[in-house]
Amino acid sequence: MKAKDIMTTPVISIPLDGQIEDAVRLMLDHHISALPVVGAEGGLKGLVSEGDLMRRVRDSESPRRSWWLEVLGGSGDSAKDFIKLKSHRIEDVMTRDIVSVEEDTPVAEIARLLEEHRIKRVPVLRAGRVVGIVSRANLLHALSAIPSEALREPSEDDRVLRERIDEALKEVPGAAVNLINYTVDSGHVAVWGVADSDFEENAVRVAVENVPGVRTLEVHMGRLPAWGYGI
Repeated sequence: MKAKDIMTTPVISIPLDGQIEDAVRLMLDHHISALPVVGAEGGLKGLVSEGDLMRRVRDSESPRRSWWLEVLGGSGDSAKDFIKLKSHRIEDVMTRDIVSVEEDTPVAEIARLLEEHRIKRVPVLRAGRVVGIVSRANLLHALSAIPSEALREPSEDDRVLRERIDEALKEVPGAAVNLINYTVDSGHVAVWGVADSDFEENAVRVAVENVPGVRTLEVHMGRLPAWGYGI
């Protein structure tokens, strides 16, 4: 199963020269939470989401930083914040660093990307143009369509190996075990989740590699900023 088999179409998008008010109206009218931002030729330029718009409301209620913090922090960040807060142009508030997939991307790869990057959706491209959206909801719908007999029952050996891996991960210093998931299939292990640093990811890898019974290992871990932990 591939992206083109489960993606939502047609895509409701907004042009790069659009206004914030246009984005709000489109989201309300179509009951969606994000809009791809496209250029004149239909190419993907960014994404504007409810989170981007809600951040404007939240930040507008925040007290202004003291002048000395702005000096120490540099004027660049405060100017950037000012633009995102006050501008009515989509290109000023959209997220530019977008994870996207091609229409032939396997569903399993899409699930990995969503987990690794801690995102809710990915635009689907064909020759650089947006042709669909795959969200977590699309993945759940696809999963619900899989016959129960297609989901293999894990062997007893895999169950034992999973318990060993669980214990090994608890020994990794600083690892947030609740943010790490893994699958075991005939000794082949795949780990997903988030880590604070490359060192922590490598520590997770070493811990799992050292578990007796692990035949092969794939590690797919993204990074979560400190504010993601509520710090």
